[in-house]
Order: sequence, then structure tokens, then C-alpha cells
Amino acid sequence: MKLLRRIILAIDTIAETFALTSLLSMIIIVSVQVLTRKAFNFVFFWSEEVTLLLLVWFAFMGIGIGVREHLHMAMDLIEGFTPKWFINFLNKLIELSTFAFGVYLIYYGVEFTIIMNESTLAATKLPNSALYIVMPITGVMVCGYSLLQFCGIDTRRHEYLQEDFE
Repeated sequence: MKLLRRIILAIDTIAETFALTSLLSMIIIVSVQVLTRKAFNFVFFWSEEVTLLLLVWFAFMGIGIGVREHLHMAMDLIEGFTPKWFINFLNKLIELSTFAFGVYLIYYGVEFTIIMNESTLAATKLPNSALYIVMPITGVMVCGYSLLQFCGIDTRRHEYLQEDFE
């Protein structure tokens, strides 16, 4: 069981590191793009396309990380007026709905990726599927986290971030 936990944590760390690296790379590329456009009236031909690719990957990976960290919107107002069993029921329903969303991402992400594999991006000549392959990856992340949460396992790795919002 400890080996499985270490493997899952390693995969999770890789996904989070990739998302953060995508964000940092996107910031650097956009900054260089603005600098070269304003100072030298020149833009790298691939910069906009790579920025879009990184933005899509960061956004979708952020969805998975947001599910893991329980960063979805919630209404705490009704908790004081309803019985605890009803709140638990609603939480389970939310986790099942989140799992269904993950299945949706997997199914249609695979479909989009297959369809778009035949065309290429104009500047980088990467297959267009490079934009869509992140959808099923995010779907697997969402399904995994929501399933663990449904079983009562706390998936949050950065609980200290919650203190700033309360």
C-alpha cells in the first residue's frame, strides 16, 4: 500500500510540476514576445501558438489540481440550516457529479484528440491533437481525485492555502 501511495504521489507531483512549468513558460514567452515586438518590431513565428498550447494545458491541468484541492465553488450558507446527513448526501452527490465530469472529459477528449490528429498547427507543425490530449489526462485526474474523495480520502496536498480564503 505504501508503494502504491508513493507512485500516486509521484504522478501527482509530476502533473503539478508540469502545470506550473507550463505557466512559467507561458509567462516567459509572452514577456519575450512583447519585448521583441515593442523593441525590435519582431515576433517569433511560433510564440503565439506555443503560448496557446501552454495556456490550454495549464488551464486543464489546473482543473484537475483544483478538484484535488477542493477549490470548487461551495455554498456554506445552508450548512447551518440543514441536518448533517443531508450535507453528507450533497457532498457525495457533488463527488459523483465531479466523477461524471471526469468521464465526460475522458470520452470526448479521446474523441477530439483522434479527430484532430489529422491536421497540424500552422507554425510549429505539431499535430492539432496536442491541444486536446490534455482533456483525457485531466479526466483521469478528476476521476481519480473524486473517487478518492468519495471514499473519504482527503486528497489535498496544500491545505495551508485554504487559510487565506477563510
